[in-house]
Amino acid sequence: MNFPIWILFIPVLIGSFHLVAAQDDFWGRYCGSDNYTQDSAYKRNLDDVLYLLTGTNNGFGFYNSTSGQARAAALCRGDMDPERCRRCVDDATRRLRQVCPNQIEAVGWYDTCFLTYPNGTIGNRISRIFVSANNVSDSIYDQWVQKSADLLAELRSVAAGGGQLRKYATGNLTVNGSSTIIYGMTQCTPDLSATECDDCLTGATAEIQPYARRSGVRIYRTTCLVRYEPYRFFNSTWFPAQTTSGNTKNTNIGVIVGPILAFVFVIIMVAGGFFLFRRRRKLRQKGSLLPEFQDGFSDASTKGSRHEREDDDTGEMNNFTLSAIQAATNNFSLENKLGEGGFGPVYRGKLQDGKEIAVKRLSKNSGQGLTEFKTEVKLIIKLQHKNLVRLLGYCVKGSERLLIYEYMANNSLDTFLFDANKCEELDWAKRSNIVIGIAKGLRYLHEDSRLKIIHRDMKASNILLDNDMNAKISDFGTARIFGGNQMEAATNRIVGTYGYMSPEYAMEGLFSTKSDVYSFGVMLLEIVSGQRNNHFFYQDQPQNLLLTAWRLWNENKGEQLIDHRVIETFVIDEALRWINIALLCVQEDPQDRPTMSTVVFMLEGQWSAKLPKPSEPPLSFARFASISEETKTSSELSAHPSVTSSTMASR
Repeated sequence: MNFPIWILFIPVLIGSFHLVAAQDDFWGRYCGSDNYTQDSAYKRNLDDVLYLLTGTNNGFGFYNSTSGQARAAALCRGDMDPERCRRCVDDATRRLRQVCPNQIEAVGWYDTCFLTYPNGTIGNRISRIFVSANNVSDSIYDQWVQKSADLLAELRSVAAGGGQLRKYATGNLTVNGSSTIIYGMTQCTPDLSATECDDCLTGATAEIQPYARRSGVRIYRTTCLVRYEPYRFFNSTWFPAQTTSGNTKNTNIGVIVGPILAFVFVIIMVAGGFFLFRRRRKLRQKGSLLPEFQDGFSDASTKGSRHEREDDDTGEMNNFTLSAIQAATNNFSLENKLGEGGFGPVYRGKLQDGKEIAVKRLSKNSGQGLTEFKTEVKLIIKLQHKNLVRLLGYCVKGSERLLIYEYMANNSLDTFLFDANKCEELDWAKRSNIVIGIAKGLRYLHEDSRLKIIHRDMKASNILLDNDMNAKISDFGTARIFGGNQMEAATNRIVGTYGYMSPEYAMEGLFSTKSDVYSFGVMLLEIVSGQRNNHFFYQDQPQNLLLTAWRLWNENKGEQLIDHRVIETFVIDEALRWINIALLCVQEDPQDRPTMSTVVFMLEGQWSAKLPKPSEPPLSFARFASISEETKTSSELSAHPSVTSSTMASR
């Protein structure tokens, strides 16, 4: 019997990657009765709104975007970290368009988030109810009804009073005379007033009455939700990293214990002050880097990669104080917040000398630990190139870890490229300059620097634009150094972003310079088409960007891929050459992909011979896979330097 031996490995492969379906089906959905036409202004507005929605997180899981006649909003449960939240909302924007393809109004409810584009008429008249198949036993029924009502009333009051950023509450009560515990949750969109939230939750709670005997009930509305179960179905409430601790409880204990602790503290300070003074003076004489950034420091993440600091270290590095950064960012205020990534938020700041900065603040709950932080600092201070973002300094104070970058007034490439209005500012000449800049920056990382660097998370949101729209590559927290003649490496911790990952990296954990080449090819097609790779439409139908580009190019219809908004400025020969180059970069076999030196050579028109014919690209699985819940992923941060990555268990 000829039995394919590779079939035996399917269970191993499936078990290795912790992959699940992109999202389960909606718990519930509503598709309105009115439809829009494919060529309508509303359709274009809705496209823009849903493209940009995942970049509008208020920091606590509420997304809200408006363009012309269209508005969309999404809300995540209060126990969701930013990346799980973003993934849920991102999937909802695609799934809702599939199940309600032409509806002006629609709502989709997941367990962890919901998305709606109400456009003024749905209100809270639409709700979906889900009940447990199990009934409460007769012996505790009366107490169950009373306690569940008490619990929801208390949670309703807490949620309604939650403020302008989040209206969310969870809790539990024990049913008298039994060991049964009722766990409850209430939540409203934070744009509701306290009265509006209370009214919504009151109405939702009233809908429970016919199902009072059921042991679990969920009521989803368009602006609020109510749920209770006989088991704990929620995690601890997620909060951003705190800058200060303001605990005012137990003040009486503090009055008694405080003087004693103060006396002990003074003794310790006197004994240790002289030692600290001498140690700091020695460190100043050595340089401004902390011990973990000095030569000779190593840990598990850096063993096997030994490089001298003087190789490329021609930049200046400052160790900023926490107080200086707090002052510059108005104590990390929401008004200064530029965006939220999986590894933490990014803030705009201004130093005392008037210099503007961008501050990446590593979240305590993020997937980026001290290892990635040190990697980013040590790498960037060794790399000096006009197409790489400039790191000005860092700050390590207790649990705080901050990276301070030059501020880019024009934010990141994706904020222009995928914005319905701002994209018109990216004429063909600017796009050409940006493409060449990215390519040269990558060439420097791979070949021209004395360190061979694999970026591993190349994408539009990691390309910053300066005042003159010059491209600068950012986010080196996930980068890896290759030593000597090393050509390839394997990892069991995959970092990056689906849609940009090369197949050998996403599926096998193998990465090389050709992994970055693949990501560059995807970006190049995005720049040509003006559309996201995971939200690409051709002839008003969702399509796979890579396969559509290959098919059109193969049929000599490549011009149909070009962004119609630059139709008056693009150069047809150059555009078709870009498509050809991009398709060479995204070929399935890494050996078939060109090096970045060759890519630059081709882009600048110095390739005199006819460009090679690319093979068909692999089918991207970006739409059909997501990371397991236990992993950490970054969001699509659309502004300043922040590590924006996904991590996934591999082999």
